[in-house]
Amino acid sequence: MVAGGAVQAAAARQGVPAAGMVQLASSVILLSSAWPITKTALAAGAPPLWFAVGRAGFSGLIAFAVLGLLGRLRLPGRQDMPTLLAVGLLQLAGFFAFAHAAVAWVPAGRTAILCNVTTIWIVPLSLLVLREAIPPRRWIAAALGVGGTVVLMGPWAIDWSVRDVLVGHVFLLAAAFCFALAMTVVRAAPPRLSMLQLLPWCFAIGTAALVPLALWRGGGIGAWPAPVVWSIAYIGLLAGPVGTWCVMQVAATLPAMVASVGFLMTPAAGLALSTWWLGEPLGSDLLLGSALILGGVGCAAWPQRK
Repeated sequence: MVAGGAVQAAAARQGVPAAGMVQLASSVILLSSAWPITKTALAAGAPPLWFAVGRAGFSGLIAFAVLGLLGRLRLPGRQDMPTLLAVGLLQLAGFFAFAHAAVAWVPAGRTAILCNVTTIWIVPLSLLVLREAIPPRRWIAAALGVGGTVVLMGPWAIDWSVRDVLVGHVFLLAAAFCFALAMTVVRAAPPRLSMLQLLPWCFAIGTAALVPLALWRGGGIGAWPAPVVWSIAYIGLLAGPVGTWCVMQVAATLPAMVASVGFLMTPAAGLALSTWWLGEPLGSDLLLGSALILGGVGCAAWPQRK
């Protein structure tokens, strides 16, 4: 814990680490590509929660295999438990369960946007739990990022009188809270093992937690059409394990506010990819919302004066 605090203090003195920003960009690219592919799989008939089980389980198998071949597979210890449980139960199981369940009531594009709005929760968590100082420019960054997300989501076009719509949006906010809380725990209690070594165990915990929920909701994993199988293959081989590892690294190395504003690029990039992949229309709301979020990311990551 002392060593982890020293690393965080050193990073704070040096500003935002360049490696952390590269990993942030990588996570945005990989995870945003998963949204239109997930949307394709769900449209092809995949049960939402069973699809979540499949992508988490396959990602875990790939992570176990890769670390085993590299000779880096290790059993987690007591110091690793907070990160292991936070990522497995909150970032993976909780986030997937709430986000995928919400697709039943909320369009997939809006799901991709709202469940990634971790900034709503990161601000109070950073102040109350992490005791991280938030300079004025990062407050501005958060405002720009949330403003861009509001433009992308278009709440003025939602019929809030429909109960299922309200439930779906509450689920999405709960998904964002699970993600933000996991980031906070990783930041507050750095693990002994590296994030890469914890990755397969996190997926194992997440999969184990999702299976009972999927059984409760019904559906099955048999006789899925080819688009579903290919979607799970892509997410399980690449987007899931590599993207999640990048997210874990970002949560451990970047200030929580910088990370949360940066993650707002995921839904913007997901919508842009949906425009190209699925032929969805490119509107002014996408351009304006993306511009605001990009401005927020730049403002959050801008180095402070010495």
